Amino acid sequence: MASDVANSDQNKPASKGKPIAFVLLAIAAVLFILGLLDDYEGVFAIHPMDQFIVSPLFGDGAVHWYTPTNVTMWMALCILSIVALMVMGTGGRAIVPSRGQSIAELVYGFVRKMVEDVAGKDALPFFPYVLALFMFILFSNLLGLIPMSFTTTSHIAVTAILAAAVFLTVTIVGFVKNGTAFLGLFWVTSAPLALRPVLAVIELISYFVRPVSHSIRLAGNLMAGHAVLKVFAGFAGAMGAAAFAPIFGVVAIYGLEVLVSVIQAYVFTILTCVYLKDALHPHH
Repeated sequence: MASDVANSDQNKPASKGKPIAFVLLAIAAVLFILGLLDDYEGVFAIHPMDQFIVSPLFGDGAVHWYTPTNVTMWMALCILSIVALMVMGTGGRAIVPSRGQSIAELVYGFVRKMVEDVAGKDALPFFPYVLALFMFILFSNLLGLIPMSFTTTSHIAVTAILAAAVFLTVTIVGFVKNGTAFLGLFWVTSAPLALRPVLAVIELISYFVRPVSHSIRLAGNLMAGHAVLKVFAGFAGAMGAAAFAPIFGVVAIYGLEVLVSVIQAYVFTILTCVYLKDALHPHH
């Protein structure tokens, strides 16, 4: 009898928490939908997609290929941040490393181990390229979380170039290293002979879809998260003293976005290593 009472008492907090969770999810869904409606005006006119507009740094004219824009500026800041950490931070090469040198060495060792574990030791010549990809995406994602900044990796134009570079590199390496044997990547020898032509077509389609999924995954995750952040921040500013709920939402989503920024850089990099492994070892 006592155990039943104890069990019922233990289940009460969980049962009480479920309605609260559903209410918070409902509020988040309503705020997100309202934030995406750009045709309403008034105090709740938030326009969350305006933060992704590419604009010139000087003047209000048209944007040409040579025009310095907000994207240009934040890419430059990203590169300068990477140089500050990886070059200036390790310039002393102290036996007892500083904080900057410790972080740089940790990132260096992490990416090197990833390349070696996923793609093999013969992929280590491509380690500088993979490290540059990881650092650029990571710093672009994290710099984009600074208020009033611009997230360059939220634009498909940027992520598509990164994914296309990986795709071309992997394809060229595959043919240079293996010749026509690289086509063995599409021929599943472990499958029954009757199914191999069908699987070859599927493998071929999936291979050419790689740069699409590779780029959209990164840009889509960052764009969605920043749009939700803007919606909650807009409602917090419009509701004044009653803005405690949107503020809690902003804090929670901001923490989630920090995690997403790191995870998406990791996912993009490890997929690059997987594709590199296929190029170096194409046989199933």
